[in-house]
Amino acid sequence: MTPEPIRILLAEDDDGHASLVQRNLTRSGITNEVVRARDGQDALDYLRRVGPYAARPVDRPLLLLLDINMPRVDGVEVLRQIRGEPDHANVPVIMLTTTDDPREVQRCYELGCSVYVTKPVAYEEFVEAIKRLGLFLSIVKVPRENDLGG
Repeated sequence: MTPEPIRILLAEDDDGHASLVQRNLTRSGITNEVVRARDGQDALDYLRRVGPYAARPVDRPLLLLLDINMPRVDGVEVLRQIRGEPDHANVPVIMLTTTDDPREVQRCYELGCSVYVTKPVAYEEFVEAIKRLGLFLSIVKVPRENDLGG
């Protein structure tokens, strides 16, 4: 049985970083649908199916790539909120951020992130990190979104 394709929700406010992530996931062989949220509130709206996302289908596994430093609602607050919601408590969350402060890393794991990936500042290192992330995503097993409720 072939696994269902994972829908990736990329919550990233920086257009350049979002483009790099999407392009390099594709280069590493990831053909999954990537939906972009431009800030934390947009990501929460998508997950909760409100506003422009009210009619979006809940038809496949979902994984969240989440930046920390975003306007309106930051990534740590998004993580905190969704871990407190039965419908989203088990959505896999990969923190993808330039913040490498050990206290921030610890905080994200305490709040329930699945993986914490630091975005290197140097372009080539960033590309390599995304390629590795793509390899990880190609083997990870994620539950269907509508099966995630606690």
